[in-house]
Amino acid sequence: MDKDQVFSRAREILKIEADGIITAARSIGKDFAELACGLASLKGKVLVSGVGKSGIVAEKLAATFSSTGTPAFYMNPINALHGDLGVVRDGDMLLVVSNSGETEEIIHLIEAVKGLGVGTAAITAKADSTIAGICDFVLDSCVEREACPLGLAPTTSTTVSMALGDALAMVVMEMRGFRPEDFARYHPGGALRRRLNLLVRDIMRSGDLLPAVAESASLEDALNEMTVKETLGVVLVTGGAGELLGILTDGDLRRILLRAGDSPGLMNRKITDFMTKKPKTIEADAVAAEALRIMEMKGISSLAIVDQRSRPLGIIHLHDILGRGSFSI
Repeated sequence: MDKDQVFSRAREILKIEADGIITAARSIGKDFAELACGLASLKGKVLVSGVGKSGIVAEKLAATFSSTGTPAFYMNPINALHGDLGVVRDGDMLLVVSNSGETEEIIHLIEAVKGLGVGTAAITAKADSTIAGICDFVLDSCVEREACPLGLAPTTSTTVSMALGDALAMVVMEMRGFRPEDFARYHPGGALRRRLNLLVRDIMRSGDLLPAVAESASLEDALNEMTVKETLGVVLVTGGAGELLGILTDGDLRRILLRAGDSPGLMNRKITDFMTKKPKTIEADAVAAEALRIMEMKGISSLAIVDQRSRPLGIIHLHDILGRGSFSI
């Protein structure tokens, strides 16, 4: 293959796998919804199991569930049948991954946990398989073809199984009301945890980095200030005593321009005609997790930090907490 052929083949493989996920999305039915509801209210833990490549997918899904608020762990089916079933309790849920739906070890495991009062669910490509027939819930991972040119190596099938499991975990996470600070609690060694435990004053933009204009400023003045100050896409508006009067965001600006079109003199009008009055604020001694909670609840990306006299001390952006660029979680 020459370079162009390599690129073409790689794109084709990615498209095959992407098409598999789209097909899976269209096939999601009541079993998915009922399983999600069951997991959201589950008092026990999720036992995730599989063999071979499906076992690797299962390990990843167990980790995803655990890190997003649903206690889970990977159960090796062989070890489970030789003593590890001792960890299983009434109220747990077994989720198995099996492309063929006929994996012998998994069938024996399902039969064993059913005798212990455990619910069962499967991610499988074969709706008429033995595993699909004996499980309480079945998520369809059927694919038209594998991305493997020989049609042998699990590729599209494992991608779809992983995506279905991720979708399930994320829906359950939302249903459980899992928040960023909860995520940080389960990642004590991560950078996000450290940032969420910082005080707002430790990461706020202040001084020359604070985008602010006086109430006498024009819309053009505000746009210039918004552009040159850290490209935060926001500018604060202050009164004669330095108190915070309002805020203008780049989203506000887009809406203004769409409404006004080429209205003459628009950029010379006072910023007070367009700002959002009484914006949400936070104190400098609040923890970053609280700032994140407010932004998440209000659907905003910036918060002004004010003193006891409502004078702006700084501003904090969502990126200051979650990070961007080289910062990684």
